Amino acid sequence: MNNKIKLAVAGAVLSAASVANAGIIIPAGDWTLDINGNVNAFAVMTNADSSPESITAGALAVGEDASGEDNSYAINTGLLPAWLGFTGTTRQNDVDVSFTISFQPNVSDNEASGMGDVNTPLNRQAFVTFGDKSWGSIKLGKDLGIFAGDAILSDMTLLGVGLGGARSGGATTLGGIGSGYIYPAWKGQIAYTTPNMNGFQATIGITNPDQGQQVNATGSVNNGLNQDRFGIEGKASYSWTGDVAGKVWASFASYDRTGAIATDNTGAAGGSYVEDSYTTTAYDIGVSVTSGNLGLVAYYYDADGAGLTTNLLGNNGAYYSSATSIKKRESDGGYVQATYVIPTGTKLGVAYGVSNLDKASGETAGTLVDKNERWTVGAYHPLTKHLNLVAEYNRAESEAQNGNEIDSDSLSLGAILFF
Repeated sequence: MNNKIKLAVAGAVLSAASVANAGIIIPAGDWTLDINGNVNAFAVMTNADSSPESITAGALAVGEDASGEDNSYAINTGLLPAWLGFTGTTRQNDVDVSFTISFQPNVSDNEASGMGDVNTPLNRQAFVTFGDKSWGSIKLGKDLGIFAGDAILSDMTLLGVGLGGARSGGATTLGGIGSGYIYPAWKGQIAYTTPNMNGFQATIGITNPDQGQQVNATGSVNNGLNQDRFGIEGKASYSWTGDVAGKVWASFASYDRTGAIATDNTGAAGGSYVEDSYTTTAYDIGVSVTSGNLGLVAYYYDADGAGLTTNLLGNNGAYYSSATSIKKRESDGGYVQATYVIPTGTKLGVAYGVSNLDKASGETAGTLVDKNERWTVGAYHPLTKHLNLVAEYNRAESEAQNGNEIDSDSLSLGAILFF
């Protein structure tokens, strides 16, 4: 992981002594190489709703499977995947230059014969930065999105599981994604960050466009066409130190989308389409404060056409209104979190998050999800300087637009090792 993620992880859950701020440092001529990462794995035990009411899309709580079984067991990575990162830094011609490349393998194998890995390893980072503390820095390549990035980096389940661990075979879990914040995703970007001006810093960038959508006349929305411009994301933050230290931030994102409506009612390639365009927008604000052993986080977001979980891909963010029109759905949500380090060094935490999705103009109530709620209680114990034991309980509740409900509970036990 790069230093931003490592430090955010340390601040989110653990005491400062429990995570190293650098990995394995190797001088190499003009360069300094930092090899870093983590390995984590969790046993997740989930009790699903034994009589779930119908929710067609967007629910994060889970119901019994097709055979009527309401208990499930999985061994997966958590919200943070296992990670191997390489960062090289140098200073040349009065410019600080660095590169980061990382790989994220899986620990879950759900192939039918048990002899293969069905999950393709992730490759979440490949970027270069250059700059100077006097004028700022420029980043080019793939990294964590700007909008909502601080929301996920402040989530205590970053070192645990959160939601989404009910079925074996997943590459990662959801944590608080879709139940408190929208996933910032890992995306190609060109971004400029100002120098640190007495705690104030800002970032603005263009990002790889999300796909557009193709919609069939039954109302379903599928990713399909490309956008006609880059995405735009930005963030401003202010950090301070002292007996009460903290950070406040606000970020935004804007994406133009072109939807293709399948007027022949099939949505198949080569069919008949009519285009409709709209703009997806999202804003957020958050604050993280620490005082002694106590840590507090509060976060809120508001979005239009973005859906609940995946960042601005429009997953459930739009509605087929007619043969010539796609209508956006509004969404909002947030989370609050409190942690406290007890004398043993264990950090105890509790969090509540909710994500709400409104019907589009003219849309009738149905079994589309209306909201996802999450309660998390966690314990994060630094067994050694680098190894942390984790226990979490998560309660998920999902409600549809028509009032249908699903709820489920999960317990996860595991460990995460940083180096």
